[in-house]
Amino acid sequence: MTQAVGPARNVILTVDDDPGVSRAVARDLRRRYGESYRIVRAESGEAALEALRELKLRGDQVAVVLADYRMPQMNGIEFLEQALDVYPGARRVLLTAYADTNAAIDAINVIDLDHYLLKPWDPPEEKLYPVLDDLLQAWRAADRTCAGTTKVVGHRWSARSSGVREFLARNQVPYRWFSSDEPEGRRLLAAAGADGQRLPLVVTPDGTPLVAPEDPELAETVGLATTPAEDFYDLVVIGGGPAGLGAAVYGASEGLRTLLVERSATGGQAGQSSRIENYLGFPDGVSGAQLTDRARRQATKFGAEILTAREVSGLEVNGAARTIRFSDGSAVAAHSVILATGVSYRQLTAPGCADLNGCGVFYGSALTEAAACQGHDVYIVGGANSAGQAAMYLSRGAKSVTLLVRGESLAASMSHYLIQQLAETPNIYVRTGTVVEAAHGTNQLERLTLKDVASGHEELVDAQWMFVFIGAEPLTDWLDGTVLRDERGFILAGPDMTVDGSPPPGWELDRPPYHLETNVPGVFVAGDARYESAKRVASAVGEGAMAVMLVHRYLEQS
Repeated sequence: MTQAVGPARNVILTVDDDPGVSRAVARDLRRRYGESYRIVRAESGEAALEALRELKLRGDQVAVVLADYRMPQMNGIEFLEQALDVYPGARRVLLTAYADTNAAIDAINVIDLDHYLLKPWDPPEEKLYPVLDDLLQAWRAADRTCAGTTKVVGHRWSARSSGVREFLARNQVPYRWFSSDEPEGRRLLAAAGADGQRLPLVVTPDGTPLVAPEDPELAETVGLATTPAEDFYDLVVIGGGPAGLGAAVYGASEGLRTLLVERSATGGQAGQSSRIENYLGFPDGVSGAQLTDRARRQATKFGAEILTAREVSGLEVNGAARTIRFSDGSAVAAHSVILATGVSYRQLTAPGCADLNGCGVFYGSALTEAAACQGHDVYIVGGANSAGQAAMYLSRGAKSVTLLVRGESLAASMSHYLIQQLAETPNIYVRTGTVVEAAHGTNQLERLTLKDVASGHEELVDAQWMFVFIGAEPLTDWLDGTVLRDERGFILAGPDMTVDGSPPPGWELDRPPYHLETNVPGVFVAGDARYESAKRVASAVGEGAMAVMLVHRYLEQS
């Protein structure tokens, strides 16, 4: 990989296993774009992926990726598919011979290919530059990251530093990470007048310093919408996971004034998945970040408004209006509401885990922390799909990945295809009937005590990294006294409230509740927060769409 020295610039990356062709592509690119873009070339898919990961860690932005189709070990389509995980906003070009045109056309659907170029492209003034000019113009217009990059100065084992990185990454806000004990980090701290006792320091592209900011302040400063544009909507969707995004897309596309409110980042648990391979229409899989980004862009294209880092604290019935109260005391009202709050990972209660949260113990943060796990032994707690997907992703760079599963097997909770992949990956180990009894470490995780459930035997193992993907706790406490829930907090709706044929308490309408309607008319539930939901991405998206159909029916009869 060739690498320029100096300040970060936007990047065009090219990969071709033929050294002569690789040099020719880089030469043509530098001739036209060298003054405005840094040109990076690689001669294999693996080398190019490594380059992309390095660029990502530094906070550089990749505008266009050009890949040759016929490469050994990893062809251009396979490379571009993995490149999507690192830079989903980069424009993608496949270099191909005439004989491979059909493969290039297929790639348009498989990896969202932006363009394919037939080799040779001489003269570049006619066959290369016009295509790249259009792609670069589209990238600059669509990608807000061109305006500058946020800088984060923190400590590797600072819980809040980890939380800020997770928030920025999941909201696809580009940032550059600087360790507080490295020269550049110390220079940024000094420039901001910070002593480094409270971390992280966040410096926005315009130079505004924020010391240990909370999510709402951070969201507003980096340009995410946090305040509703109106006081009243046709539909308010609470929660930005697959169910909420599905509801926002269908609601806005069908003409409803739609507001989606998300407390952290759109995508929910699915948005943190490294690879979802059983979602309809993606035979080669799709990362949670890709799926979330496409859904978010789709929703905003139809006119849905999306708020980030807003905590909902209450739901009130005021005549025909449904009022949503925020934790800061403000409110917004609507004709109808869809509850798509999803679930959160349960916290480990074993001694030491709480104290080391963010300092080696992480909940669903595998994508953000993966680069730091290179060459280390990693432990993952959980036996469902999210745990399996994280194990596959981390196994690419980790020395070993050990899956700790309380149950006797994975079959009851994990999809068959994932179980097969885990079994075929040599550095992944599955320990069933095993729980974490304690976590040990002073400032960071150092060891784990593991316990065999059947025998009670305990074992102390060295560990710096533990990722937890256990259970599902619905985020519904704020609905207490308004919406009916079961003993675990999952929301009851439709037939689940009328088992004996009687309407739910306080129901005053002549009709029974619709299928996804709660005991409050006009308030619906979709996705994982619903009682006995399927806990799958496809079903959550489907319920979001179905809930919008029922909203229309409710509005027509109101």
